[in-house]
Amino acid sequence: MSSNTVDILNTIRDNLQYFYYVIFLYGTIGNFLNTMIFSRLKPFHGNRCAFYFTMEAIGGIVFLFLGLINSIARQIHGSDLVDSVLIWCRIRFITMHGMALILFFTICCAACDQFWSTHYRFGVRYQYPLKLARYIMLISSCIWLSHSIVFALFLNIQSSSSGCVITNFILIWYSTYCFYPILYGPLQIFLAFVFSLLAYRNVRHIIRQQISIERRQLDQQMTAMVLIRVIFCLILGLPYTCFRIYIINHPFTRSNLLRYTIGQILQIIVSLLFSANFASNFYIFFATSAQFRRQVKYFFRQKTNRFHGNIGEVKLYSRELTHRHFYHSFVVM
Repeated sequence: MSSNTVDILNTIRDNLQYFYYVIFLYGTIGNFLNTMIFSRLKPFHGNRCAFYFTMEAIGGIVFLFLGLINSIARQIHGSDLVDSVLIWCRIRFITMHGMALILFFTICCAACDQFWSTHYRFGVRYQYPLKLARYIMLISSCIWLSHSIVFALFLNIQSSSSGCVITNFILIWYSTYCFYPILYGPLQIFLAFVFSLLAYRNVRHIIRQQISIERRQLDQQMTAMVLIRVIFCLILGLPYTCFRIYIINHPFTRSNLLRYTIGQILQIIVSLLFSANFASNFYIFFATSAQFRRQVKYFFRQKTNRFHGNIGEVKLYSRELTHRHFYHSFVVM
């Protein structure tokens, strides 16, 4: 009976892995559209929050692509190389976890920046230029990647447990009480949630201030988008962090095959949710923001008109060439 159950669970596990390809497809399309919209449309030019959304979209594409490489390698090899090849275990941790730290920090920066951008004091609003935001992203990315490199040096392969695990006792303590609870999501998302609520409070009183209607509408739109992004980040990212804390302290051993298989299924499910966290930005914004939907429609209408305009120019140029050729032939005759 136990053997049949394990076989069924293995089939479920193998089929769950195919959902990642759907997440990758929709996530890549959505992040690409976010990159184009936040970087090309005029209302977002010079807006620091739009810059953070653009960086998150680019980072999301890189994160999903790295996950795709791991999924393809798993399909080719027949099992997860992370559990058997040490160098692959460490490279995957450096790239995936390093990129996730950058993305979490980007979301936190977007919420904090939106709070300062909607502050009631005008001097505070313009105290942090876009150039500073770029430096923050560059320096923080180097710090998070360096942290992931040092962390990955302590990873090892244990054939009796879940494969790629932490064996150093001090690092287990650091991962349980510092890395995953503080850096890898919860604390950063909590801070982002607090600052997004404060920004929302600022926006509610922004109507009393002497600013343009366009700036007021943009602040209201970006604040609502940041708040909803943080909420979904909390919902989709927290299960993975909790699971990682549990599995570091209580790894699933291969001696109990049923428990080990269930643990693998749970890991795939929380990993899919975690990947969806960085693949669903565009669809979340499109579903919750009427102003963003209008901007998306305007973006596609602009691209369509430009495409038809280029086709018209090509036809006109082709027609001119035809007339010139006909006139030249007539003169020669």
